[in-house]
Amino acid sequence: MQIRDKLTFLFLLIVALIMGASSLAIYYLSAQYRKQEFYERIENKARNVAKLLIEVEEVDAELLRKIEENNPVSLPNEEITIFDYQNQVLYSSEGVQTVEVNEALLNRIRLEGEVRFVFGNQEVLGVLFTDQYDRVVVVASATDIFGYRKLNNLRNVLFIVFGAGLLFTFISGRIFAQRTLSPISRVIAQVDAIGISNLSSRVDEGNQTDELAQLAGTFNDMLDRLEEAFKLQKNFIANASHELRTPLTAITGQLEVTLLSDRTAEDYKRTVNSVLDDIKNLNYLSNRLLLLAQASSESVESSFGSIRVDELLWQSAGELQKRNPSYKVSISFNEDLEDDQMTIVGNEQLIKTALLNLMDNGCKYSDPHEVQVSVEPDSGQLVLTFQDFGIGIDEEEQELIFEPFHRGSNAQNIKGHGIGLSLVQRIVKLHEGTLILISKKGKGSTFTLTLPVEKKN
Repeated sequence: MQIRDKLTFLFLLIVALIMGASSLAIYYLSAQYRKQEFYERIENKARNVAKLLIEVEEVDAELLRKIEENNPVSLPNEEITIFDYQNQVLYSSEGVQTVEVNEALLNRIRLEGEVRFVFGNQEVLGVLFTDQYDRVVVVASATDIFGYRKLNNLRNVLFIVFGAGLLFTFISGRIFAQRTLSPISRVIAQVDAIGISNLSSRVDEGNQTDELAQLAGTFNDMLDRLEEAFKLQKNFIANASHELRTPLTAITGQLEVTLLSDRTAEDYKRTVNSVLDDIKNLNYLSNRLLLLAQASSESVESSFGSIRVDELLWQSAGELQKRNPSYKVSISFNEDLEDDQMTIVGNEQLIKTALLNLMDNGCKYSDPHEVQVSVEPDSGQLVLTFQDFGIGIDEEEQELIFEPFHRGSNAQNIKGHGIGLSLVQRIVKLHEGTLILISKKGKGSTFTLTLPVEKKN
């Protein structure tokens, strides 16, 4: 069932319950009022008749019966009977007496003073009337024809109003639900129309203040992220394909040229060495791409553990200098740094890759091939600074330097693929750290890496 139908029927149910309860209350209170009013009329009539018979000496039972016959205010089917203390009938209205009166009823009336009950279609009232000398029991009954007629008319009116009210409620609820949900239907239609070919389209946010506008804004934020992800993926695939195709093309070309004619052993050796270099370069690029994919995976967090950053720094520096003997890495630790402040939580391979990349970049892009690494604590954080005195990065390119395969304009002549810094940034974000770059062209660059220290229980 659609939300529109659910809202309509829920609205209808609520109104039906309210109207039903109100109608029952009105009918019940009206019925009680009719009953109370009618019994008051019977009581007044019964007391007046008893008063005439007992207190007025000139009036006897026969005269009183004639008076009542011509009384214009007599009640429909009115019957009045008066009994003395010996349960003898002093007065009875003319006609057949339908109400059965026995000794037990008369004793009960004398004991309670007033008794009310229904006999057939008549409402009966028994009261004890007393004066200075007499104590008589008056039993009066009548049929409230007009009262029940009004009550029946009220019941019919309530049924009609209830049915008409439900019909009106259903129609108005349907319109209300449709108008209320129309912005959601519009958002659904707009979202449904957005695909890969038009990810730049956005959902109308309306007045930008209510919940529907917030929903549309959330969709737009999601579309922003999706569009950015698709752009990054598209650029990544294009750049990765280009970077992989270059060494493969070089390998294929060298092998094809070598096979065109017979070569000397020295020529074959030279070709094999060249192909081997290209394969190593291809292998290095493949490993970087795999690490980049690993750093983007959410499942890698399951492999987190305690890591000693100082040990990884020395290991990374040793591996870098072993591969490039001309590189120099200087590591210094702040004197306030305590032993337990060197431990973080993370993936050892990824953290080591990030440190190695920052060291490698510092040495690769500086003339002295030297990078200075300093480590210091800062309010539960471990701050690592990588400073070099190389070619630096243009200010307008500093925001783009962390994108995959992007390289600075002044670094095109230096061997590289433009993956290292993007890989470092993803690793740092994965470990809830920060990476800040301060650089000036021709003056060198400083990368400040901040990682949260492991909390001790």
